[in-house]
Amino acid sequence: MNRIPVHQGHCACGAVCVSVFAEPKDVNLCHCMTCRRIHGAPFGVYAIFERDAVEVSGDTIAWASSATGRRHHCPTCGSPVYLAFDDVPEIEVPTGIFDETGLYPPAYEIWCGTAEPWHDAQGRPRYPRSRPD
Repeated sequence: MNRIPVHQGHCACGAVCVSVFAEPKDVNLCHCMTCRRIHGAPFGVYAIFERDAVEVSGDTIAWASSATGRRHHCPTCGSPVYLAFDDVPEIEVPTGIFDETGLYPPAYEIWCGTAEPWHDAQGRPRYPRSRPD
């Protein structure tokens, strides 16, 4: 049975496609130094989905950005495609990869200790590290 995606996105060169089949569980804006460097921007914004709600077609390469985290990128253009942690049933997809804009506004911000001082959180809750459960 073919599933119809809710939304799709592509890397910059189009070699990798991300399809999502549900709405995200959560959406965050991350100011950690790894996200800043991966995106070449002051922060990354991630929509968090259950693993079975995400399908990736095309090859990716993985980089261990932490002891349990693997960031997957397109091997051709280098675009970030998704982030997955060992033993966590979720996949984090950078919202900039989606073909449509305005889909998933962040609900909160994390790793705010390294946020740019000029950044306006627009009333979102801010956490010094990851979001407390």
